[in-house]
Amino acid sequence: MDAFTRLDAKVVPLPLANIDTDQIIPKQFLKTVDRGGLAKGLFYDLRFDEAGREKPDFILNRPEYKGAGVLVAGDNFGCGSSREHAPWALMDFGIRCVISTSFADIFNNNCFQNGLLPVVLAPDEVRQLMEEAKGGNHLVTVDLESQTVVSPSGAVFHFEIDAQRKEKMLNGLDAIGETLQVAQAIDVYEMKRALAQPWLEDA
Repeated sequence: MDAFTRLDAKVVPLPLANIDTDQIIPKQFLKTVDRGGLAKGLFYDLRFDEAGREKPDFILNRPEYKGAGVLVAGDNFGCGSSREHAPWALMDFGIRCVISTSFADIFNNNCFQNGLLPVVLAPDEVRQLMEEAKGGNHLVTVDLESQTVVSPSGAVFHFEIDAQRKEKMLNGLDAIGETLQVAQAIDVYEMKRALAQPWLEDA
């Protein structure tokens, strides 16, 4: 997992509440366990018409928002099913941070396990970011170390984050990476167990 320290990126506003994981990545794109290539399915029903053509009025299809790395969205982002493909698709599209007033619990957990930073801000702060992002070429700074979001106008918003999750994000540690940090201790334990209980090795 890539570490997240500081992100300077274009912000794209998506002022919709209760965006569920089926909207983020529809079910027909869940047949793969490969994290790459999922960008094509991100917000598919919102981005494309029935013929597969881009809808020019959808925010992520507008040229001024191409390459955005931060998404600011409405309440309860990521509700619905527990599909891990949702953060995968966002990251494959180039989004490294989602800002909202609230996130569904499972989606929130999946974000932290995959290096996508979910940031919770107050409703008035989210509204201000959305307003400032309407021009399309505005940059924001998300600094995990200082736990701040700096808006295009320079306003500074502070966010809370669990200390352990923050440390893992800063160091790029998912569950596997965290386990590998104590790989030597695990090896020692297994050797001791093999000597003390050799019959278990034949089980």
